[in-house]
Parts: sequence; structure tokens; C-alpha cells
Amino acid sequence: MISDTLLRNLAGASDVLRQRFQDYWSLVKSLQTGLLLATGVAGFSSARCPVTHWDSTLSLAGSLLLAISGSTVLNMVYDRDIDALMHRTARRALPSGRVAPGEALAIGLGLSFLGVGWALALAPLYGAIVFAGLFFDVVIYTINLKRRTAYSIIIGGLAGGMPTLAGRSLAAGRIDTVGLLLALAILLWIPTHIMTFSLRLDEDYRRAGIPTFPIQYGVRVTQLVIAASSLAAAVAMAAAAALIGLERRYLRLLGVLSLGLLGLAASSVFRPSGKTNFGLFKYASFYMLSSMLLIVAEAV
Repeated sequence: MISDTLLRNLAGASDVLRQRFQDYWSLVKSLQTGLLLATGVAGFSSARCPVTHWDSTLSLAGSLLLAISGSTVLNMVYDRDIDALMHRTARRALPSGRVAPGEALAIGLGLSFLGVGWALALAPLYGAIVFAGLFFDVVIYTINLKRRTAYSIIIGGLAGGMPTLAGRSLAAGRIDTVGLLLALAILLWIPTHIMTFSLRLDEDYRRAGIPTFPIQYGVRVTQLVIAASSLAAAVAMAAAAALIGLERRYLRLLGVLSLGLLGLAASSVFRPSGKTNFGLFKYASFYMLSSMLLIVAEAV
């Protein structure tokens, strides 16, 4: 019979392994990575059916998952000092010391190398775009601009648009208008996503010394930029959907989603409140995910 001591040791080892897995998993920011992965699949689906081309879809998803996860881990390694200063992020695995920086760096580099290598093996153009996204995100945005200027979100937006552009290029074999519009929609959506967050966590960003639009230009200007970027993102997404040939039922749904986004953005300008701002932040992610799923549904 298994002794009680052995059972307790096994349970303790299981708890340690579970905690380690959770710490490693937290490094990739699964919700953010999942959203970016969905945009990549949608980009592919805008030109090819993801079901009939299931092998390419799986390869796309696998390579993007590795590359996006790798860039996210590398960003977490570089930002661990400012994360330690912010209440929201101080308990993350790196600033709290649960994962060593060298260990996380090795993981980030390994995931990035595998993801980009796989992407290049699938198609040189696709691989080049995936690499560009990683380079813009880690080297240009995080390392060089994030701590210097509030306009770093433009580069962050470029990086965020690369997965869908990559997906479209893999399916179409070239960079075309639809791919650029989808990437532009994400680039224009980024201010809504990031600026609403920076408004909500203004004190955290001040404490960490990160320049944001609310800090540099004030709340009112930030709210106007959010409203303008929301409108522009909706227009770009509608233009891409029209060129793709989205069915009317999906176009109507996209229209409803866009009206919701614009309505919340307008409310944040004319009737600002913390509740409205947080609602817009949450809805912005829902809007982008739903829009991309409509493109996938059209292809299937």
C-alpha cells in the first residue's frame, strides 16, 4: 500500500508543478495572445476556407502562437522593472521573482525562434511579416519607444496588425488591399484599447514613469483621440469586409458591433465616467474579436 507520507509528497509535487505551469503560462498573456491569433486566422480566412485548408490553418496557428507568445515573454522580461512598480502587475511571475529573468529570456527566445522559423518554412513572405511583427513589438516598441513617448502605441499598433496581414498574405500569396485594411483596422483600434486602459490606470503609469496620452495631453484630448480612432477603425473594418464580400447578414452584424463601439466612444466624450471608460475598454476587445470571427464564419 502507498504510505500517507508518499501520497502527501506526490500531492506536494503536483502542486509545485501546477504552480510552475501557471507561472510560465502567465508569461504569454493568453487572452491577448488569443486575440492576436484570432486576427491571424481571420486574415487567412479572408482568402481561403480554413476548413478545406485545415493543414495550412493549423500551421498558421502554430507558428503564430509560438511567435506571438515569444514576443510577449520577451516584453515581459524587459518590462519587469516597471511592472514591479505598478500595482496591477507587481504580482506577475517575473517582478515577484517566481520565474528567473534568464529562464524567461530563454523561453522567449526559444518560442520566437521556433515561431519565425516555422513561418519562414511555410512561405518567405509570411515569415518576413511574422518576423517584422516580432521586431516592431519587442525592439522598436518595448525597448526603444515605450518609455520615451506616448506615440509608441503607433508602433505597437503596427505590430498588432501584423498577424492578420501575415495570415492574409499566406492565403493570398501577396500583400494586398484587404490585408492592409485589416491591419489598418487593428492599428486604428489600438488607441481605443490602450488609451482607455491608461485612463483607468493613470496612477500606475505615473508611478512607473511611462508616458501616456492622458499624462502628456490630458484626459479630454485622450477621449477625443479614442473617439476618432474608434470611428476610423470601424470604417477600415467595414471597407475590408466589403472587399472580402461579406454576406449581408454578417455585414449587418458588423454594423451593429460598430454602432456599439461608436456609441460607447461618443459617451466617453460627452458623458465621461470611469464606468463608461471601462465599458469601452472591455467592448473594444469584444468588437475586434467578433469582427474577426465574422470573417471566419463567412469563409466556413
